Amino acid sequence: MGENAAEAAGAAAQGSCCGVSRCCTDAEQSVDPALTVTEAKTDAGCGCLDDPQGADRLPVVVIGAGPVGLAAAAHLAERGLDFVVLEAGDGVGSAVSEWGHVRLFSPWRYDTDAAARRLLEPTGWTLPDPDALPTGTDLVRDYLVPLAGVPELAGRIRTGTRVVAVARSGVDVTRTIGREERPLLVRTAGPDGTVTDLHARAVIDASGTWGHGNPLGHSGLPAPGEDRAAPYLAGPLPDVLGRDRDRFAGRRALVVGMGHSAANTLLALAELAKAAPGTRITWAVRGSSVARLYGGGDADGLPARGALGTRLKAAVEAGEIELVRTFTITGFEVPDAAAGPVRVVGATPDGERVIEADTVVAATGFRPDLDMLREVRVELDPATEAPVRLAPMIDPNFHSCGTVPPHGERDLAHPEPGFYLVGMKSYGRAPTFLMATGYEQVRSVVAALAGDRAAADAVELDLPETGVCSTTLVTEDQLPGAADGGCGGSCGTEPAQAAVPVASADTGGGSCCGGSQPQPVTIGAPAGLGFATGRAHGHSGDAERADDRVR
Repeated sequence: MGENAAEAAGAAAQGSCCGVSRCCTDAEQSVDPALTVTEAKTDAGCGCLDDPQGADRLPVVVIGAGPVGLAAAAHLAERGLDFVVLEAGDGVGSAVSEWGHVRLFSPWRYDTDAAARRLLEPTGWTLPDPDALPTGTDLVRDYLVPLAGVPELAGRIRTGTRVVAVARSGVDVTRTIGREERPLLVRTAGPDGTVTDLHARAVIDASGTWGHGNPLGHSGLPAPGEDRAAPYLAGPLPDVLGRDRDRFAGRRALVVGMGHSAANTLLALAELAKAAPGTRITWAVRGSSVARLYGGGDADGLPARGALGTRLKAAVEAGEIELVRTFTITGFEVPDAAAGPVRVVGATPDGERVIEADTVVAATGFRPDLDMLREVRVELDPATEAPVRLAPMIDPNFHSCGTVPPHGERDLAHPEPGFYLVGMKSYGRAPTFLMATGYEQVRSVVAALAGDRAAADAVELDLPETGVCSTTLVTEDQLPGAADGGCGGSCGTEPAQAAVPVASADTGGGSCCGGSQPQPVTIGAPAGLGFATGRAHGHSGDAERADDRVR
């Protein structure tokens, strides 16, 4: 071997020391993509793990392999930061797969992240028809699964791994002195129950809110007997015309809630009733008006949303659906032998009323799982359970999705350095989340973790110029099926009142907002500009519509 060859071989060996490439640099990566840098160094017995600056080279842990979690992974990969993604389900997008029969409320052009597309395109992947509305199954099969398989992400996603808790290594939440010098700790449970602790330089919690529905009782509490009624309760998005057909066909269904999930389930049940005689449908709401869900009908600026409300209103007026207003559930009476219907007891202005049902669909929204965060210092708004700086922008009392401004890392930061809530979970109980917003959140957070403060603060979002919301496209030949993605039901069509500068066209992200050809806009995080809707929005708009009844 010549002298130059020997030097090259020595350099290569030095570069791959301790199981990583470019050892002891900010750009080091594990030689084995299935291992984090720390795990590779531990297996190799690397002494530089004792380096006091080694915490900076720990991986970023992303919790959740849904659309926003994988977008975070894509941005981390582009920035050359070490990371691992933890997913409780058996595969990527497992929560989305549970409502795979549902058609999204936004077309493909808004449903993918820019960094993810940049990783996918070299593999031969192409964006499906940008104007088509994918189902949840389409999103997983045609986007999330291919994304998880790109070389930059493959081997870094651990499925069947449930996060039990997040903490600061070696100290509980009360300890302050020396806290920031310690890495974050993520405790996980594997498929066989084995508990493993991972150390992390940062944690991005994109675990969402699926599986943590709001109770059916009033005041935010379960109704007496609700736990015993569990066998009668369906999830918020049952597959009425497919997988769950036998549960509803020829039986009595009660749908509780006034969001788009409830609307689409009701319309699917009405469709089922045409083919399955004896199928009876009751729709119960707590309020006195359903005008917010009915929308503007033919006058609605978005035909899809107008069609949804028009069809639902027509079904109610035709007697296909029995609407029960001002019904507050106060209890469940379950038969002793679990034979026969459950009795749902409710209070109304005219006194107590009982609705008997074979299945109850709880389309009552979601709330975040905060138990796993008891040992990290999070600062949440007491009303929305969202980060305190984000909460005023998304409060459903004053905002629908058309009025929520873009926001970034500074709005998502907590007193616990390096910990972030992103995606649907960052919105807490607010039903105003946009997929596009989640993509922009993680872009900003990852830029901050990479030390690119300017990019982190340049909050950008690709939205249609009207900034309005839509639901699923409902036509005469297409069955309804829209996920309740959190779009409030009262967005209008006027453009923003404040001028906004045009940004680069490659801002990426997705949105529940539909309408005309999108125009990218840049809105600085400190400015906090929203999009005018031209009408009262959020819960605050309910009062003026309280006397809008079905006649």
